Amino acid sequence: MLDTSSKIYVAGHRGLVGSAIWKNLQQRGYFNLIGRSHKELDLLDAAAVKHFFDEQQPEAVVLAAAHVGGIMANLQYRADFIYQNLQIQQNVIGESFRHGIKKLLFLGSTCIYPREAPQPMKEETLLTSSLEYTNEPYAIAKIAGLKLCESFNLQYGTNYIAVMPTNLYGPNDNFHLENSHVLPAMIRKIHLAKCLNENNWEAIRKDIALRPVGGINGDSSQADILNKLAVLGITPQTVTLWGSGKPLREFLWSEEMADASVHVLLHVDFKDTYSSENKEIRNCHINVGTGKEVSIKELAEKIKKEVSFKGELHWDASKPDGTPRKLTDVTKLHKLGWHHKVEIDEGIHRLYKWYLENE
Repeated sequence: MLDTSSKIYVAGHRGLVGSAIWKNLQQRGYFNLIGRSHKELDLLDAAAVKHFFDEQQPEAVVLAAAHVGGIMANLQYRADFIYQNLQIQQNVIGESFRHGIKKLLFLGSTCIYPREAPQPMKEETLLTSSLEYTNEPYAIAKIAGLKLCESFNLQYGTNYIAVMPTNLYGPNDNFHLENSHVLPAMIRKIHLAKCLNENNWEAIRKDIALRPVGGINGDSSQADILNKLAVLGITPQTVTLWGSGKPLREFLWSEEMADASVHVLLHVDFKDTYSSENKEIRNCHINVGTGKEVSIKELAEKIKKEVSFKGELHWDASKPDGTPRKLTDVTKLHKLGWHHKVEIDEGIHRLYKWYLENE
């Protein structure tokens, strides 16, 4: 069992989930936390990772570091998504094993499930049919990661747990207009359209100065900013979004994902993740979500209302939708003692407030 003085390495401690896990551990009294930025430790560098473990000797590891992005990034950078994630996992999980750490928590994604998986998706539907094409390389990397944990446990008696979160959003999210996930990208697009609609150039320049867009920054000319935003579907009157808006998605507040992760890290062991009656032990990972879903179109309307944008939302059906539906079955998580509390409307309100306060 880990106590509050246990040295815990949080890989990816500045990211969306990693930063929330770090904060959650601190709130629970854990004070011996270690983290390294990408500049301080490149997790793709096996020798550097080995040196870090040799030097720090952590007792537990949370592997929240990953190369992530939305549909466009997954389509364009397929090799990066599979190669970088496999390398990160091999290096961190491998060194964790070689250094005899007590507990490891691996964070994956529910995109590991087949495109046509029965809904809601149970853990046992893993590897039963084809994956969604757009994120297949990323999904394969994450499947490899959870199987690495599972296999080490079965062969060597380690205690590595894999959790598969649904779509996450929250403080420190990535609001990049081309490479971020759907919810934060929508918030920023609709916010910028509102500012254009209200001719609030001070707010627009402030936004783009903090988060430059494709060579455009806060000092760019009005014409250049307008042209770039228009290319991205953002105008004073309309916001054009990818796809039909019909797919259904489940969203979990990142701080709740952190709470679920820390709950699993502290209170769940590998033996708790499968039935002792099973002759073949597999699918020991745990879904983490709300068990509730919303259509992308409904989500966009909720954000439009929260932002108070007076224009219209348009949908570009020529762009891919991705998986039609991705609802998780969270029965296993509930049995292990954790339930979500933040619903989607409250989460959108919190995230937009955070965004405005961090401009």
